[in-house]
This record gives sequence, C-alpha cells and structure tokens, in this order.
Amino acid sequence: MATLSKRSTIYLDPVLHKALRIKALETSRSMSELINEAVREALSEDAEDLSAFEERANEPLISYDKMIKRLKKDGRI
Repeated sequence: MATLSKRSTIYLDPVLHKALRIKALETSRSMSELINEAVREALSEDAEDLSAFEERANEPLISYDKMIKRLKKDGRI
C-alpha cells in the first residue's frame, strides 16, 4: 500500500543539494526519503526536549552565580 504524501517545494543551498543528491545515490534512497527522515528526527528531538522541560518545570531555580560556584566546587570547570 502506498503512503499518502504531500508535495512541497523547498529551496536548498546548492552545496547541501549536491551532498543530498550524492547521499541519495550512494544509499539507493530518494532525496524525499532522506529529507523526511531528517525532519522526523529533528521533530522527535524537539519533542524530547519539550518533555524534559516539562519534567523539570517544578524544580527550584538557581542563579547563574550559584551554578558557577557549584560547578567549580564539583571540579567541572
């Protein structure tokens, strides 16, 4: 069964277009498949970030100065 697709026009930087075209040839995949995968991954990462923000929404705030002192104390900077 074919999946429903929407047609769209996008404008790519010429160097990016060339790299995408080469990758499509090397992987035997269409440019559309590669773009869909990249957009899907980017949106998934955004969803993960939003979820992490929501989980931490009720944590107490800490000032920048206190955070720097804590990082120095822990030897991280």
